[in-house]
Amino acid sequence: MKKALVVGVDHYPTAPLAGCVNDAEAIATLLEKNGDGSPNFSIRLLTSDKDQITSAVLNDTIGELFKGDADTALLFFAGHGIINPVTNAGYLVSQDGKKGAWGISLADILGLANAAAPRIKSSVIILDSCHSGYAGEVQGIGNQSIAAIGEGVTILTACHREQTASELNGHGLFSSIVLDALSGGSADVCGRITPASVYSHVDQTLGPWEQRPIYKANVQTFVTLREVSPKVSMDVLRRLPQYFPDAAYVFPLDPSFEPDRSNFTDEMKNKFPVNPTNQAVLAELQQCYRHGLVTPVGTSHMYYAAMESKACRLSALGAHYRKLAAMGRI
Repeated sequence: MKKALVVGVDHYPTAPLAGCVNDAEAIATLLEKNGDGSPNFSIRLLTSDKDQITSAVLNDTIGELFKGDADTALLFFAGHGIINPVTNAGYLVSQDGKKGAWGISLADILGLANAAAPRIKSSVIILDSCHSGYAGEVQGIGNQSIAAIGEGVTILTACHREQTASELNGHGLFSSIVLDALSGGSADVCGRITPASVYSHVDQTLGPWEQRPIYKANVQTFVTLREVSPKVSMDVLRRLPQYFPDAAYVFPLDPSFEPDRSNFTDEMKNKFPVNPTNQAVLAELQQCYRHGLVTPVGTSHMYYAAMESKACRLSALGAHYRKLAAMGRI
């Protein structure tokens, strides 16, 4: 079971925002279903154009998210965030937030997520708000911040605790990249999207002079946030040990593997007659080549590797997926 609370707040009495409702609606739409349309997260969506997102609502709904049993509980919040300079405590700001009662503290959210294990196997907190990098910290002696992330908890935030989060073209800058990642931009070869791959996608997209995303985790296994179509057919990945008996094996090719015979001489046609089996194998190897699992030997392209009777071999990435296939994990 996977459940997600998705919150977007634009309508603040002062300092309103413009992209948080859009972010929440788009995130909810993606998380609700996998790329093939199969069900993914059970979503509860709160947006300030339809709901009054008060401090009480935030506290109640976030508390409810981390109750009960689940494989994954995910919180997404887009809206204002603040650090109280007096107490050095971070908050997500509700619509009725004010000095002394901003909304819900990041320490309280962390406490709820930490206490949810092992009833909830994985808790994922994604925050697009200013100063959200504070998440995962608690106050120690002398107002010192101490990291205290419980088992199974993952935190991904838009910026460092000292930074602000930007909006651009009707979306949060961070959320727009997360949306691209969840749409498939951060998927692995098997089509799996994890919090770590989303963070990597965001980190690579934002430059060193922009807000810096923060990733914190205390996990033994990564949760899959969403699945999209594999870049390489799963059946093809499972056949990698068949084509490559070991990771260093060099797979020999010849012109009988190439379906395009327009450049064949009569001698080549006689020597290498049409071989549908070999052509089907090359089509699968080319699929692996396009996604960096296979590389031709002694030439720049798989076509020439076949036409010149050369070979191909696994890349380091290909060897990794071959190993997974051999272990029965694909």
